[in-house]
Amino acid sequence: MLQNLHVKNLALIDETEVDFGPGLNILTGETGAGKSILMGSVSLALGGRYSADMLRNGASSGLVELTFTIEDDRIRKKLESMDIFPDEDMITLSRRLMEGRSISRINGETVSMGTLREAASLLIDIHGQHDNQTLLNRKNHLALLDLFSGEEISPVKERMAEVYHTYQKVSRQLEEASLDDESRRRELSLAEFEVNEIEEAALKEGEDEELEQIYRRMTESRKVTEAIAETYRYTSEDLSANASDCLSRAIRAFQEIADFDDSAAQLYSQLLDADGLLNDFNRELSEYAKTFEFSEEEFNETEERLNLINHLKAKYGKTVSDILAYCERKKQRIEELNDYDAFMQELEEKLRKAKAETDNVSETLHRIRAKYADIFSDEIKKQMQELNFMDTRLEIRLTDTGRCSANGRDEAEFYIALNPGEPLRSLANIASGGELSRIMLAIKTVLADEEDTPTLIFDEIDAGISGITADKVGEKLRLIGRSRQVICITHLPQIAAAADIHFLIEKNAEDNSVKTRIERLDQDASIRELARILGGSKVTDSILKSAEEMKELAKGER
Repeated sequence: MLQNLHVKNLALIDETEVDFGPGLNILTGETGAGKSILMGSVSLALGGRYSADMLRNGASSGLVELTFTIEDDRIRKKLESMDIFPDEDMITLSRRLMEGRSISRINGETVSMGTLREAASLLIDIHGQHDNQTLLNRKNHLALLDLFSGEEISPVKERMAEVYHTYQKVSRQLEEASLDDESRRRELSLAEFEVNEIEEAALKEGEDEELEQIYRRMTESRKVTEAIAETYRYTSEDLSANASDCLSRAIRAFQEIADFDDSAAQLYSQLLDADGLLNDFNRELSEYAKTFEFSEEEFNETEERLNLINHLKAKYGKTVSDILAYCERKKQRIEELNDYDAFMQELEEKLRKAKAETDNVSETLHRIRAKYADIFSDEIKKQMQELNFMDTRLEIRLTDTGRCSANGRDEAEFYIALNPGEPLRSLANIASGGELSRIMLAIKTVLADEEDTPTLIFDEIDAGISGITADKVGEKLRLIGRSRQVICITHLPQIAAAADIHFLIEKNAEDNSVKTRIERLDQDASIRELARILGGSKVTDSILKSAEEMKELAKGER
């Protein structure tokens, strides 16, 4: 459920927070107060399109944050599969908006826009006038039917995707394997050459890394040996003066007073230790120098081996492992080409079995869809009647496309007649915008228990309706609100009266600027707002009474 919305520096909004609750959350306010801005901010937080002119005038950046409580284990597992882990059952989606760019975060960690949208799709569904247009695209009708079919169809659809993937894979293999005799001979000859070239190299895992290290020592040996020689000269070999000789002279000079007192003895001991350390250093330096002694032959052999390996890498893979794996694949291919007829027969048999399996699963899919199509259409009709559609007829027609996909062979389309005596026609050809809103609401009501998105937002659900129809829409929204959180913007008192939680959006002039404010209303304030919607600027006692009765009536229907 959407727990909190925080918006800063967006259009008319300076900074505001809204704490939503369960059930039906209604937002009302005068035209131009900022209701659309608020919904727009939610869309932005969910990955919607952004432009710099959306920022509040004078602001360099804006912020939108949505905080959700995660109560459904299925949603939690889906989020965790995306490496998103709720913090104490809470998750915050945020988007920092700046000129020319934006930064998306989930629980404070920066994420891609794709990840933000994917996570958001699990948590919230925004339904506006634009979304009604999805009903006009028959490609969406099958998805709605499958959603209604629920748990019975889900494993079959998963199986359909698997078998179709297998069918495609085998089909591509067969297509790629189809060769004439000349092409087969050329491929066989090339494969044999490549295998021989790799096997003759007798590659070993990790060999390239070891050789590169040795080669690096060889190429840098001159610089290293020069430094070693100079160091050795200063510490042991220089005839005129070196550290070892100087230290020996110092020991002989100091030996005569070593027994004078404890301090002299201690200093003499330190001098002997220094001599010992210097001798150890010179021995180790000499041994280290020997590791950089390479013959010209060793250098040439190492260089040639590296050149060979790099040549093979350029042709067959980035690593020795890749090259060896390539060799094994080519050996397998040689076996296939040497027994080409048997190989092709095997592939054709695999394709036949895969095709039979896709046909079988797609037929199972069709039977399930046909079973639920009638049930789904009956349920939608029932809800449409309760939304003041009279004598409506609705059919969901399934057709075989003749071509298989990961979704089977079916295509679904809604056919409807809104008035008595009218023939059934495609939904796209007959419904107006207002009718589409109610039809979509009817569908959402039917699917309320099937959809697992915990929060639904309805924007402009009241477009083109009034009177009894508005009452019916309010009832449906309240019904959906029993199983999930619903947030709705409305201008109609019939819908606003159905609210479990009522918010008022106001626009006020402050400090030579206009700001939008959102306030949660108590019972009395909600009634006054209903009265304002009913009566406009002149709210009389009778209008207040009507608003109170409307609120009580809506409460009594719960």
